Amino acid sequence: MPLLRPTRSPNSACRFEQGCDGPLRQTARMSASSDSAAPLLVACLCAAWCRTCGDYRVTFDSLAAEFRLQARFVWIDIEDDADALGEVDVVDFPTLMLSRGDSIGFFGPVLPHAQTARQLLQRALQGQLAQVKDASLAGLPQRIGALR
Repeated sequence: MPLLRPTRSPNSACRFEQGCDGPLRQTARMSASSDSAAPLLVACLCAAWCRTCGDYRVTFDSLAAEFRLQARFVWIDIEDDADALGEVDVVDFPTLMLSRGDSIGFFGPVLPHAQTARQLLQRALQGQLAQVKDASLAGLPQRIGALR
C-alpha cells in the first residue's frame, strides 16, 4: 500500500498525497452514520497565549452558533486541559478535531478562516471525511467530550 503525506492547499485544510515514508494517516471513510447516536464533536485545540487562537475564537463561536443543531462544539486550552490530551502534541494553531463517537474524521491545523472550517464541517456532516487512523489519538474524543 502506498504511503501518504499531508499537504496544504488554499482550498483545503489538509489532504493526503502519495509519496513519502511517513505513516499512513487516513483510511476508511467516516460516514455520517458512524456511531449514529453520537453527535458530531468539533473541538478546537488552542492556547491562551496564542494570538491567532484569540482571533479565531470569534470565528469558532460563530460556527458553533451556525451549526448548533448538527454538532457539539468545545474550545480546549491545551495547557488547562493537558490531562485530557494525554500524549497528543499540538504544535500548530488552531487545531481542529472532528469526531463522531470513537471515529475521528479530521485532526489537524486549519487556516484561521470561517470558510475553511465551514467546508470541513459540511464534509464531515455529509460523511465525506476519511477516518483518521492514528494510535496516539485513541480515546481523545471521549476525553475531550467528558470535559464539557
